[in-house]
Amino acid sequence: MKWFRSYVSSLSSLMFLIVCILSGLGGCRDSPFGSGGFLTPPTQSLRATLNSPVADLEPRFSYDGRYLVFTSDRQSQRGIFLYDVPNRRLIDLPGLNQAKTIHEQPDISADGRYIVYISEERGKPDVFVYDRVALQSEAITENILRDVRHPTISGNGRFVAFESNRSGQWDIEIYDRGLNVEPSLPTPQSAAVESPKATASPTQTNP
Repeated sequence: MKWFRSYVSSLSSLMFLIVCILSGLGGCRDSPFGSGGFLTPPTQSLRATLNSPVADLEPRFSYDGRYLVFTSDRQSQRGIFLYDVPNRRLIDLPGLNQAKTIHEQPDISADGRYIVYISEERGKPDVFVYDRVALQSEAITENILRDVRHPTISGNGRFVAFESNRSGQWDIEIYDRGLNVEPSLPTPQSAAVESPKATASPTQTNP
């Protein structure tokens, strides 16, 4: 019977290996960045991770896939977070998240410089654009007294589209930030801008 149990064990191992190869899911071994398969990190209690024990939502990639912007409830309120995919770390966003304020529905420009999002820090939902180089946010819908939602930003960072109901129904509006906006374009090497305060253990919410 020993030879039979050994045979069954070897056959099971062989079948498992075949399933792994055919499925191509990358779940049988670690998959490095760029080799295909899932790259999802496990849920951790540490703050400098992609997934946490609370809701992590609304992911949007930069043009080259290096940066992933998303929302999370990990600081007892919904805020905007930026994840460096190949380096597996969060990037600090100084001045973006404000205390006791919801920030959500983000999108990101081509090289990761500009982040557009919805915030209620002025008492109503507004569309904001955050500049990772200037470390400043700009509200672009201050004069719209009705609701706005679901913003998206063009790859070069100049145009922002969003939904507004100021006409009595939901319409799509386009905002031109102007010719003086420094473009957010991917370089030939796909090198993205880096925040001068990038850190592996960010404090995302300002006091």
